[in-house]
Amino acid sequence: MARARAIATGIAALALAGAAAFWLLTEPRRLDAGAVAALDVPGDAARGEEVFWAAGCAACHAPPGATGEARLVLSGGQRFQTPFGTFVAPNISQHPAAGIGAWSARDLADAMMRGVSPDGRHYYPAFPYTSYARMRVEDVADLYAFMKTLPAVDGDAGWHELGFPFNIRRGLGLWKLVYLDPAPVVALDNPSQQVARGQYLVEGPGHCGECHTPRDMLGGLDRSRWLAGAVAMEGQGTDRQGTVANLTAGEGGIGDWSEGDIATLLETGFTPDFDSVGGAMAAVVRNMAELPAADREAIAAYLKAIPPHPNGY
Repeated sequence: MARARAIATGIAALALAGAAAFWLLTEPRRLDAGAVAALDVPGDAARGEEVFWAAGCAACHAPPGATGEARLVLSGGQRFQTPFGTFVAPNISQHPAAGIGAWSARDLADAMMRGVSPDGRHYYPAFPYTSYARMRVEDVADLYAFMKTLPAVDGDAGWHELGFPFNIRRGLGLWKLVYLDPAPVVALDNPSQQVARGQYLVEGPGHCGECHTPRDMLGGLDRSRWLAGAVAMEGQGTDRQGTVANLTAGEGGIGDWSEGDIATLLETGFTPDFDSVGGAMAAVVRNMAELPAADREAIAAYLKAIPPHPNGY
C-alpha cells in the first residue's frame, strides 16, 4: 500500500509540474516597455493611412463585399473557412464596446505584434500577427492615429466556430514559441534601400507570406519555401483554382516577370499576359493601389531579390 501511495503521489506531482510548466510556457507575452516607448509620441494619421492599406485591414474587417468608402467601415463579419474551423473577422471600428474604440495604442501594438488581447488572451493566427510582429512600433502608432479618424459602428460580428482542440486558446502559447519570430525571413546581402523597404512591406505589414507560403501540419509557415506558393487556406486562390501563386523566380513562379510587371499588377490587378487576379488577391490589389508608387516598386524589387523555389503546392 505504501508503495502504491508513493507511486500515486509521484504521478500527481509530475502532473502538477507538467500543468505548471504548460501554464508558464503558454502565458501571453506582451511587448516589453522598451519596445513600446515610441507609443508615447502621438502617431501621424496621414502616414497611418498608408500603413492601413499596406496591412490590409479593410480586406478582412470591412463588411463582406464592401467597396469604396465602405471599406473604412470596419464592422467585421467576414467568415473565413479553414481546415481548423471558421474564423469570423471581428468589429475593429471605433465603437468603444463593440469595436476597439476603448483601446490604447499599446493595446493595438500588443494585438498586432504579439497576438495578445487587452484582457490577456491569445488571438488566433488567422489574424496575421506572425507577420505584423516585424512591423515598426512607430508604424503601429501611426496606424492607431489613423484608425481614430474612422467611424464607430455598433454590432457584434459573431464568434469563431472551432472544435476541440483548436478552441483552447491557451495552447496557442506553445504555437507562438515556434512560429512567432520578429526576425526577417530572408537574409539579404547588403540590400539597397529600395529592396529593404520592399522586404519590410512584404514580410511585415503586407503579410504576403501568410497566403503565398506553404504551411506545415500545425498551420505554421514553412519558411524554407518562402513565397513558393501554396494551397489556399480559405476560398479561392489567386489563380481561381484553389492555389496561391509562387512569387519567386523558381519553377512555376514569376521569374520571367519584370519589376515593372509586378508593380503594375499591384496597382491594376493585370498580369503581363492581360489576365487579372482573382480571389483574395483582388482585395489585396485594391489595398496596394492606395500606396505610393514607390512602395509598389519596392515590393517588386524585393520579390526579384529573394531565393527561387519551385511551386509549393
